[in-house]
Amino acid sequence: MTFIKYAKIAFGVALACALSACNPAVVVEVSADNGQQYTATAPKKNTEMDQFINELISKMTIEEKVGQLHLLSSDWDQTGPTLSADYQQQIKAGKVGAVFNAYTASFTRELQTLAVEQTRLGIPLLFGYDVIHGHRTIFPISLGEAASWDLQSIKAAARIAAIEASAEGIHWTFAPMVDISRDPRWGRVSEGSGEDVFLSVEIAKARVQGFQGDDLMATDTVLACAKHYAAYGQAQAGRDYHSTDMSERELWETYLPPFKASVDAGVASFMTAFNDLNGVPATANNYLLQDILRQRWGFSGFVVTDYTSINELVPHGLAEDLPHAGQLALNAGVDMDMQGAVYSKHLPELLAKGKVSETQIDNAVRRILEMKYKLGLFADPYRYSDDQRQAVQVYKAEHLAAARDGARKSVVLLKNDNKVLPLSPKQSIALIGPLADSKADMIGSWSAAGDRQTKPVTLREGLQQRLGADAKIYYAKGAGYEFNDTDQSGFAQAIAAAKKADVILLAMGEKWDMTGEAASRVELGFPGTQEALMHELKKLGKPMVLVLMSGRPMTINWANDNLDAILHTWYAGTQGGHAITDVLYGDYNPSGKLPVTFPRHVGQIPIYYNMKNTGRPYEPEGPEQKYRSRYLDSSNQPLYPFGYGLSYTSFAYSAVTLSSTQLSSAGEIIASVTLTNTGDLAGEEVVQLYIQDKTASVTRPVRELKGFQKIMLGKGESKTVQFRIKAADLAFYDLAMDYVAEAGEFNVFIGADSTTSNQAVFRLTDTVQLPSAMAVKQFQRRDIQ
Repeated sequence: MTFIKYAKIAFGVALACALSACNPAVVVEVSADNGQQYTATAPKKNTEMDQFINELISKMTIEEKVGQLHLLSSDWDQTGPTLSADYQQQIKAGKVGAVFNAYTASFTRELQTLAVEQTRLGIPLLFGYDVIHGHRTIFPISLGEAASWDLQSIKAAARIAAIEASAEGIHWTFAPMVDISRDPRWGRVSEGSGEDVFLSVEIAKARVQGFQGDDLMATDTVLACAKHYAAYGQAQAGRDYHSTDMSERELWETYLPPFKASVDAGVASFMTAFNDLNGVPATANNYLLQDILRQRWGFSGFVVTDYTSINELVPHGLAEDLPHAGQLALNAGVDMDMQGAVYSKHLPELLAKGKVSETQIDNAVRRILEMKYKLGLFADPYRYSDDQRQAVQVYKAEHLAAARDGARKSVVLLKNDNKVLPLSPKQSIALIGPLADSKADMIGSWSAAGDRQTKPVTLREGLQQRLGADAKIYYAKGAGYEFNDTDQSGFAQAIAAAKKADVILLAMGEKWDMTGEAASRVELGFPGTQEALMHELKKLGKPMVLVLMSGRPMTINWANDNLDAILHTWYAGTQGGHAITDVLYGDYNPSGKLPVTFPRHVGQIPIYYNMKNTGRPYEPEGPEQKYRSRYLDSSNQPLYPFGYGLSYTSFAYSAVTLSSTQLSSAGEIIASVTLTNTGDLAGEEVVQLYIQDKTASVTRPVRELKGFQKIMLGKGESKTVQFRIKAADLAFYDLAMDYVAEAGEFNVFIGADSTTSNQAVFRLTDTVQLPSAMAVKQFQRRDIQ
């Protein structure tokens, strides 16, 4: 094995020693400048990593150090407004530490060769990419995966994404996005796990573990990146990149927990958010990056900005110019500058003027070098750039099978009047809509290196394969789905097709690029002429089934009131057409549940299940209540609540039973229900546990998800489902912002969704203050310095 050439033999020996943390028995051959080979047996002590990195940093010039903090894009792909045309020249000059938008084994080897063979110290590059919901094999969008409520499936999807991405030379993914979002106008709701803290925490851990595996030294793992830190999902007016403004309580109770969970899961990196928080943009926010992330949580990985967000401190109005922006970002704790080139251009001069210290620069460099070391890149910089492994791992049959299974699990059955679904192969189908035969739309936004032209299986293709060559499928696109599309010329063909068929199957929703980054909307109905076509088809009096594809909750009141069945399939991925067909024909019984609330009207936003009550709550039953918290022109209730989803079978819940009605601070109680499959088919049900603190020192949500289990039952089968409740499950931030569980009475609900009334009552007998790294009061706050 040939390794990196270094200036001195001693440096090569340090490299050999550094491998000790990875393999105590490895024998390393290191090439010195004179071509001689030196052999060393690595000792086992992990402290050798520090020795190795200390040695390397001591040899670096300030320009080489700053180069390690510079992340820029290749011209392979574009995920932002700027590109670096001279990126290869910058690599050869030792001014680049990491590259994103570069993949395939051959291309990453080509760029790695520039860094390893044509720079003074030969420090390998780190290759990053947006591997969000799959790499080549695309799984459902992240919000769709969350709808599965299946943590093992979600973890497996991240694992497969890591296997494929690493086989194409990628070391680092800019995922998972763990932002809580309660505003579906925000396009990036599609990238996250929805509105709930508990569910998002569990999914964050699953994704980090899936990407990073058990050992970063394994070549089928990639570094994960928790983003966007923090509170990006609460952008005002649902407009991307916009400001956020919230209380300390809301920040700690709602928006920080998934990030803390990512740290606990061992996430390697964090990405700063575009928004400001309490008047300070996240990329210059000491409170977020130093006080919380480094000191309170003990995060030891590195922090990267989002695309050019250091530069954007100037238009934010915080920095007077780019040098000042660089100063603020480094002082706040940002280690790596994505694409903005502020660090590479201005840190040397800032150091010379005493605005930043070399110790700060060295610490940032150290954190980046540590991750390169842990990935084994100093041992073999080309270990991820293996053409043979790439050929074997990409689009493997088992990866495609997992994508199909993950897509089926993500489908949510929203309506099924008169058991229109599942369909019968004997029925003729009118397949209508702009999403019925669109490969590009099937894999959705943030589809990484997914093939949008040839690989995705459309719904039309899935139906044809399932039903065979003799199937009667009458296809018509029918309607447009662009915002400004008013063309109804396709209506006649669609109506003619529908007249021939037994069932009308509508594939409608949003165009794939209407969700994701920079894709906010003020109206959430069907774009273009889709709903107008539905109105015309309704006149035929035939059963109508909507396959809804979107990256967010939509306002679909007319469809809900007038169509017979609705399946929300999100953007289902490479195998989406097969997966949706599996559900339509009952080859898979839908089991998805909504991870986000569907509003009736945009005017209800933000709308989410675990709101706080008001002193004048509106009771929908009973006499007119004018002076209550209500709308004049709409129900308060959502169209579909959080946790909602139907099945082709039915389930019955027994009353909730408790092992005790008294819970001590050191004890636990067991809450149980018996779940019975009362229908004719085997099926899965997500049993959900919610808790309400009835009276506290500060107002509490009407209920909060605290547990869930996905249970498979055969026809007529029953199972007792149990949840353990401890004082820690009841904790919150009190009036003094101490993390406590207060004595008092609690309601516990167990049922099919967040509206269940199946409840029991218990009492916590004593108040307890809980030790937690989420404690707020332990450290002095510094928003900026």
